[in-house]
Amino acid sequence: MADAVSSCILKVEDLKVEFPLGGGVFGNRRIVHAVNGVDLELRSGECLGLVGESGCGKSTVALSIMGLQSPTGGRIILDGQDIAAPGIDRRERARVAQIVFQDPYSSLNPRQTVRKTLEAPLRLHGIKARSEIDDRIAEVLARVGLRPEQGRRYPHEFSGGQRQRVGIARALILKPKIIVLDEPVSALDVSIRAQIINLLLEMKDSLGLAYVMISHDLGVVEHMSDRVAVMYLGRIVETADWETIFTRPRHPYTRALIAAIPDPFGTGIGAKIPGEVPNPIDPPAGCSFHPRCPHAIDICRQPPTPDLEEIDGGHFVRCRRARDFV
Repeated sequence: MADAVSSCILKVEDLKVEFPLGGGVFGNRRIVHAVNGVDLELRSGECLGLVGESGCGKSTVALSIMGLQSPTGGRIILDGQDIAAPGIDRRERARVAQIVFQDPYSSLNPRQTVRKTLEAPLRLHGIKARSEIDDRIAEVLARVGLRPEQGRRYPHEFSGGQRQRVGIARALILKPKIIVLDEPVSALDVSIRAQIINLLLEMKDSLGLAYVMISHDLGVVEHMSDRVAVMYLGRIVETADWETIFTRPRHPYTRALIAAIPDPFGTGIGAKIPGEVPNPIDPPAGCSFHPRCPHAIDICRQPPTPDLEEIDGGHFVRCRRARDFV
């Protein structure tokens, strides 16, 4: 883990993303609260892991940061600029932040060679000189462990791990400060995952990159993250440094997620989180986790939703009973 982190390069404030659904029988408008008031900070040179079950809103947060999803409310301050404000040039955002998608095959154009894929963003951002383009492409391919001559190939000519290396190269080509990693190894064979994780960690240290890593695989998160934010039903329910999250979690949902990690030395099956994720159209009153929480008491069921409270230095928890879990 990198110990030294510096200034805040990304700040998400009260981010909301809502999706309206068609009116019901009487024309009532229904709203899916995909992201419901998320606050995050990312510092230069660190990796922030954003975790939670499928449908919790973590990928929607990632897409909002990248400008691929329009927020309903809140602010996204990227390198000092509010990129959620109207009229922001997407090219300016691309110079600072890039994304690596989960599936390296579907995220690459099958009709373009790797060279064309890497050349396009350079030309879009005003780099025209052939020598500079050649140098940048050769440099970034070498950085991800590929040879310059492999730039003449098409995506189908690569293995899954090599395609993800191409995806990482594309994210690097404009020399961004932040890379959003959306489940970067979940589509890869187990034997390849460690190689890609080690590559990402090496680049983080050598290039001073900051990562927002979206993942449901807590083993990967534990290995890569400096800090971790846990999402449930569109909200952050706990955030702290990685060691605190994995050794001293305070929110019952975080504790359940960690208990669900498969035991590699036992059955290989973790404990299943009881119940189902509530409907985001009509979230529960009070603590949104209370219908599934074995520790819920009457106050947990009462509105309003608990605030995210700092219980130790840098350790924030959204739970009325957080101090009971030591």
